[in-house]
Amino acid sequence: MSSILIIEDDNSIGDMMSIYLMEDGYTVKRASDGQSGLRLFKEFEPDLIVLDIMLPDSDGMKLCADIRSLSSLPILMVSAKNDVSDRVKALLIGADDYLCKPFSMRELSARIQALLRRSQIVKAKSAPVTREAPPSIHVDTDKRCLYVNHTPVETTFSEFELIKLLWLHEGKVFSREELLNRIRGIDSFVTERAIDVHIANLRKKIEVDPKDPKYIKTVWGVGYKFVLAAE
Repeated sequence: MSSILIIEDDNSIGDMMSIYLMEDGYTVKRASDGQSGLRLFKEFEPDLIVLDIMLPDSDGMKLCADIRSLSSLPILMVSAKNDVSDRVKALLIGADDYLCKPFSMRELSARIQALLRRSQIVKAKSAPVTREAPPSIHVDTDKRCLYVNHTPVETTFSEFELIKLLWLHEGKVFSREELLNRIRGIDSFVTERAIDVHIANLRKKIEVDPKDPKYIKTVWGVGYKFVLAAE
């Protein structure tokens, strides 16, 4: 569950927020002044901060700006000040939301959930995209075996003949008719349509994504080719 830091000098409000949010399942830490709040922020590394504007030792607005310069975590400011100018200033210096006192605990919880949800979406979009490494493909013509990542992969007789031909002539484009002639007589039921079926089955066995093949490429209007170094 997410962790929340509350920086609030009013003990009754601070205790009420802490208890309510803990009951909601959050891990909660609380500070009653700006200095201890900044210390807890660095030690605790919360997922969200609830920050009061009026603090005994510092200006909540400045503290918000200081925290924002160090982190992009969501900041929800709370205050008895409900002037539009105060709300606008808080948002401009880096707050993500502003809640005027008095407020209900249900509304506080709902706003926190919304901010955390938005934060997770942003993190997901900014996270680096990891791609699965392409497999290593090898054809042992003597043993009549296809290896994917050094692991033998079972093939039919016709499938092996096709992958062997393509693998031995990397980059060469073969028409369906040429591939058909290669295995004609081995597979008495082979047709040009059967070639497509064999190719589809081979892709399932060697490609990371058979629908986006990197090794057995379709050359539209002609046939197929094999690219050993996946493009």
